[in-house]
Amino acid sequence: MSATAFERPVVADHTADHAADIAAIRQLVTDVETGYNTNDAELMVSGFTADAAAGNAVGAIVSGYDALLDAARYGLAGFLADEYVRYEVTDIVFLRPDIAIAHKAARAVTAQGEPIDRDPAMVALYVLVQEDGRWWVAARQNTPVPASA
Repeated sequence: MSATAFERPVVADHTADHAADIAAIRQLVTDVETGYNTNDAELMVSGFTADAAAGNAVGAIVSGYDALLDAARYGLAGFLADEYVRYEVTDIVFLRPDIAIAHKAARAVTAQGEPIDRDPAMVALYVLVQEDGRWWVAARQNTPVPASA
């Protein structure tokens, strides 16, 4: 170890059995996907906290459950009405027993579920908290992935 190096903390919880937590978090992401694909704004944002914030694909931040619901209703009634997605949770890390981060990959699909995108068109980072035995989305950031050349 050099004189300028130092020990970095490990913050991920690698000791606990998180099988039930992982299933609950995957279900939250599934609810977002199902809400999107069925134009159900309430289901799409049902897992967000009252003070959640979400960054969308064009960099705008929407804060608060009511604003998230309004944005979902607006998008699903308009430019997203005939769009369909498939989400894949690619990673879940528990920073503490009640705090997790999850990544998802998003691909466009047809109404029948056939892939349009070979590679993810977007990735998202979720910050999740457990409150009273339930997992909630406290923040989400969507990032478009540039198309391969």
